[in-house]
Amino acid sequence: MPTVTCVDKANVLRSFAFFRKVFDEVAGRYPDVAADHLYVDAAALELVRRPERFDVMVTENLLGDILSDLAAGLIGGMGVAPSADLGDHHAVFQPCHGTAPDLAGRGLANPVAAILSCAMLLDHLGRTKHDDAPARAARKIESAVALALADGRFRTADIGGPASTKEVTSAIPAKSRFANGRRTISLTGGVSLRQVPRSPWPARRPNPPVSSEWRGRFP
Repeated sequence: MPTVTCVDKANVLRSFAFFRKVFDEVAGRYPDVAADHLYVDAAALELVRRPERFDVMVTENLLGDILSDLAAGLIGGMGVAPSADLGDHHAVFQPCHGTAPDLAGRGLANPVAAILSCAMLLDHLGRTKHDDAPARAARKIESAVALALADGRFRTADIGGPASTKEVTSAIPAKSRFANGRRTISLTGGVSLRQVPRSPWPARRPNPPVSSEWRGRFP
């Protein structure tokens, strides 16, 4: 059963106590979905220790901004974190990091978050239009991204690589022809096995130092 976790600070702020009350009222309408609560400090700890325990986290904007940046850091940084804003009738898909005008025209920006946001858009189209074709395209994009990053040559400076924006953007479509029949790795929703011989990801190793071009962008 999927779990929706309410993240708040109801023990300190009365507004969060109201937030939790509304959450519980809505949760009661969906008996087939488990609901639980965590204070934001405990949620931050659990995101680092056991991120796999979370299915969906419900919180307000202030805490959501903090936790989403923490989650992005766990997977490599803001440059690889896509996002979606979903409404009843409209949806917007974009990188978590927003704009970086100081990087414009310099070839330093990481395009992966934007590309994976497109994959999320295709997933959304597949679900809302009841069409498998967009979802298949999304899986192909995600696999191509995983293969390009696993290569090692196609990583921008924010994730310790030597590549430019253009080089990464060109490498991902080139890798897509190898994606069919291999392991499909979703950076947005876990790993699914599809008759794959091995993972394209390299063995885990310490994060490389940040390039001097990017060092000033991080506190």
